[in-house]
Amino acid sequence: MNTIIRFLLSGVAVMLTAYLLPGVHVQDYWAALLVAVLISLSNVIVKPILVIITIPITILTLGLFLLVINALIILLVEYFVDGFVVDGFWWALAFSLILSVFNSLFGDLLKSRE
Repeated sequence: MNTIIRFLLSGVAVMLTAYLLPGVHVQDYWAALLVAVLISLSNVIVKPILVIITIPITILTLGLFLLVINALIILLVEYFVDGFVVDGFWWALAFSLILSVFNSLFGDLLKSRE
């Protein structure tokens, strides 16, 4: 049950983040849920591969290159979801930062509820 609530709150986080950023557009809540699922899957499958490939530049930038990887994952998800549009790299970077804040807040809300 907790997993379903987390999934639904991730969709809400995507909708809220898209509402706050003028360069990100989500068609409806179903598209937001699909974006949440694809971001989760991309973080599990694609992100570790990118992190391993880019270890030298990540070390050189003291970990800041991981923000670039997050933005690239957002742009990858945008390619696959029709109802999700990101206007550029910088909007994807801002989207990933704000989305992580919302997901963290919602995660804390669920932990305090238990």
